[in-house]
Amino acid sequence: MDGQAVLDILDCTGARMEGHFRLSSGRHAATYMQCGRVFESASLAEKLCRELAGRFSDVDAVVGPALGAVIMSYEVSRCLGCRNMFAERENGVMTLRRGFAIRPGERVLVVEDAVTTGGSVKEVMGVCLERGADVLGVGALVDRTSGGNPFGVPFEALVRISIPSWTAEECPLCKQGIPCVKPGSR
Repeated sequence: MDGQAVLDILDCTGARMEGHFRLSSGRHAATYMQCGRVFESASLAEKLCRELAGRFSDVDAVVGPALGAVIMSYEVSRCLGCRNMFAERENGVMTLRRGFAIRPGERVLVVEDAVTTGGSVKEVMGVCLERGADVLGVGALVDRTSGGNPFGVPFEALVRISIPSWTAEECPLCKQGIPCVKPGSR
């Protein structure tokens, strides 16, 4: 599957949004990726996750950060035929809860719907490494890192997108008086 096919799916599900958005970082952008919309369609989610899963092998477990990668970690693990779990914040710290446990030496794939700075992925990787896992790689639907790999392990994304962003003071959309919305999860 090529990048354009992935973009077509993101567009048809409403995951790629155009407008004036305040990002979690506080910066402003004219495009926002709400990848959770892809998971409204089980068949499209399976198609994307199967493509991503095909880029990895010998995986014992798939782990993603809550909330954005809960369904994704399940679907990628289903395609790989392995366990899945998710990490979530407890008192502001990413951790495994709900009885989830990683066994020492377990080969883990960390997944995320969209990666911008990689902060949540790095936190999940830390949780896995603290428990003795071998983190094989990181998989994402969308890479917004501008072509970087901040993880130190193989990083596969189905599509790479460059989305310009600005501080509120330099935002051309603010200067045009276009209302700004905050669609994110934090």
